[in-house]
Amino acid sequence: MRDNFEATIQNQKRQHDLELKALRSQMNPHFVHNSLNAIQYYIQQNDVETSENYLAKFSKLMRQFFDYSRRKSVSLSEEISLLENYLQIEKLRFEEKIAYEIKVDSELDIEEEQIPSMLIQPLVENAINHGLFHKKGNGKVTVLFNFINANCFKVSVIDNGVGLQKSKELNTSIKSQNASHSSEVLTERIHFLNESGSWNVSHKMIDRSIETGKTGTEIVLEFNQNYDDKN
Repeated sequence: MRDNFEATIQNQKRQHDLELKALRSQMNPHFVHNSLNAIQYYIQQNDVETSENYLAKFSKLMRQFFDYSRRKSVSLSEEISLLENYLQIEKLRFEEKIAYEIKVDSELDIEEEQIPSMLIQPLVENAINHGLFHKKGNGKVTVLFNFINANCFKVSVIDNGVGLQKSKELNTSIKSQNASHSSEVLTERIHFLNESGSWNVSHKMIDRSIETGKTGTEIVLEFNQNYDDKN
C-alpha cells in the first residue's frame, strides 16, 4: 500500500511539473518579447489605435493563459477564444505573411464540450514558428474542430509551411530545441491524461509533403472523454 501511495504522489508531482511546463510553453519568452517589441514599434510610430488594439489583445491573452493554466479543462468556446486572440496577435506581427482560419463543426456544442487546457495553442505556435516562419512567401494555419460522436471529437492543426522533415533539419542546423521540447511535453501530458482515466487522447503528426503530396504539417488529436466524468 505504501508503494502505491508513493507512486500516486510521484505521478501527481509529475503531472504538476508537466502543467507548469505547458504554461511555460504558452508563455514562450520569444513570443512575449516579440509582442512587446511590436507594441513599442507602433507607439514609436504614433499609431495609437494599433498599439492600443495590440496591447488589449496581449493583455487578454496573458489573463487567459493564467486562468486556463489553473483548470484541468476548458470549454471549446474558451479554447477557440484563446486561439483566436493568439492568432490575431501573430497576424498583427506578421501582417500579410500569415493567414489563419478556425473552423468548427456545427454538430459540436462548444459551450458544453470540454477540452484539456493548454494543449492546442502550443501546436498552433509551433505551426507558425517552425512551419510558416521558414516558408518562402505567405503561409496559412488552419485549426479544425470536428465532431466524431457524443463522446469524441477531433482537433486538427494544419499549416502549409515547409513540412515536418524540413523543419527538423532547419531546427537542427540552428540548434533550436523548442519544437522538440514542446513535442515531449505534449506526449507526456497526453500520457498522463490517458492514465487519469478521464480522457483517452490519441495523437499523430503527418508530414503532408510525404503522405498527401501537399506542403506543410498536420497534427491531429482525437479526444474521447470518459462518460462518467462528463456527466
